[in-house]
Amino acid sequence: EVQLQASGGGVVQPGGSVRLSCAASGFTFNTYTMSWMRQAPGKAPEWVSSINANGDVPIYGQFVGGRFTISRDNAKNTLYLRLDNLTPEDTAMYYCVRQSDWKTRGRGTLVTVSS
Repeated sequence: EVQLQASGGGVVQPGGSVRLSCAASGFTFNTYTMSWMRQAPGKAPEWVSSINANGDVPIYGQFVGGRFTISRDNAKNTLYLRLDNLTPEDTAMYYCVRQSDWKTRGRGTLVTVSS
């Protein structure tokens, strides 16, 4: 069973930073592309970023604009997302997913950007 548990969110001031982590279990982590997705209140899920199995090819949604950095540690079965220069529009529940499959999301972590 795929289990993905995100953590690290919180309340952040505009312009601030936060680092999210996602612990993965139940599958061979180092053979899958992994992704972050988010869902703001009242909105549809939105793809944020993906990284290939080796961790050397990250891709980002256009809205990211160089502010986020995705990475992974295959030895720890953990996916990361560092968010910098946050704006209120980044307020959302953030989830990690296997490949880009929304159905695999587990526990998300809430990022609230507010002064």
